[in-house]
Amino acid sequence: MSDKHPPKHAAGEHSGKAHEATPAAEETAAVVSVDTAGGAMEPSAVPATAQSGQLPGGPDTLLRKIFTGSGMVSVLAVLLALVIGGLLIASTDKQVATTSTYLFARPSDFLSAVWNAATRSYIALFQGSVFNPRGNSVAAQFAPFMETLTIATPLITAGLGVALAFRAGLFNIGAQGQIIVAGILAAWVGFALHLPLGLHLLLVLVAGIIGGAFWGGLVGLLKARTGAHEVILTIMFNYIALYFLRYLLNTPAFQRPGETNPISPILDPTAVYPQIFGTQYRLHLGFLLAIAATVLVWWLLNRSTVGFEFRAVGANPKAAQTAGINVSRSTVLVMAIAGGLAGMSGVAQVAGTEKVLTDGVAATYGFDAITVALLGRSTPWGTFAAGLLFGAFRAGAVQMQIQTGTPIDIVLVVQSLIVLFIAAPPLVRAVFGLNPRRKKPARAAKSRQAATTGGAA
Repeated sequence: MSDKHPPKHAAGEHSGKAHEATPAAEETAAVVSVDTAGGAMEPSAVPATAQSGQLPGGPDTLLRKIFTGSGMVSVLAVLLALVIGGLLIASTDKQVATTSTYLFARPSDFLSAVWNAATRSYIALFQGSVFNPRGNSVAAQFAPFMETLTIATPLITAGLGVALAFRAGLFNIGAQGQIIVAGILAAWVGFALHLPLGLHLLLVLVAGIIGGAFWGGLVGLLKARTGAHEVILTIMFNYIALYFLRYLLNTPAFQRPGETNPISPILDPTAVYPQIFGTQYRLHLGFLLAIAATVLVWWLLNRSTVGFEFRAVGANPKAAQTAGINVSRSTVLVMAIAGGLAGMSGVAQVAGTEKVLTDGVAATYGFDAITVALLGRSTPWGTFAAGLLFGAFRAGAVQMQIQTGTPIDIVLVVQSLIVLFIAAPPLVRAVFGLNPRRKKPARAAKSRQAATTGGAA
């Protein structure tokens, strides 16, 4: 009986001094209370502080978790890239070059010139991509934002295809080729067939999705059957698709009559996407389909059995196979779906933006989609937001060059820096002082010191 009461008695001996306890002692008392269940049990061999790595109510607050999470790291990576991009912009400014000659005499002039150069360029970028207050009407003021959404449409759908493959442990570097094949089929259905409005547009969309799914699924099939690496396969398939397109554009079946340039006939009016806000903007139905595709991919990954299999294969293929998941089938299926998503980008190009087929139908959307998926952390809504961001970069870069003379390639540098920082999250956390690994040893040492002090007392 006496053996059970001493811990409670010992806990009560210090109750009269609770009001004199220091914060460290109170923190230690809380740890001891958790470790001994309020004094009803003997202290464990491994203290609670060592088990959790932190003190209850310690520095790991909700705010800190938010700022060290992957989403915030992506935001900080973009911010850091913009800061470095601003410095590069300043390095090309004439006023900055002039003030640098007397930097040590009047450093304020130099810093002010750097700030003004970067600010002017980013304001021009904003006005060219989001809102232009200089527009002579409301429609003209919001025209940059509509252009951003138009450019972002193929980036979003192609990025979703890359992100879905990433989640399944596959590197889909072939979105470029999938866009091209989808564009070929969609364009041919658009100008070769003459059908009623609703049916014609539906067939164009279906043809493009099937083309992209076939080109991506073929890669998945070769990987599943032969073990060939999907990166090599998709890169080679990109070149096959490109040169096949160039060949077709020089054949009578695809070349516009009377033209010597490699360009197809214009798609029938019944085969093009309707413009959402009328002819004053280029924004078309493809953007609404991109939103629908984002919702579909989210549901597929988080609410469906097939999506669970994709994620399981991506996490550990051998464990997934042991659990009864058909890894080969998942590989083919995920690449086919990813190709179909990229195929929607090809349809958006030929039926929404260009309305013809050229050898530049894919531009660099397929390669930019890799960056978009990385920035979006391979999540559907993250990829959607990243597509909007890169669409804004593309739309605003031209206006930035016109207004300030800043080279348009600066935008490409900023995009590259974003990829660099996204690939190195510890670097971003270290720059902003948010790396928790450096703080855990200090907290553990402080906890042990507090525990020793409390035990001695």
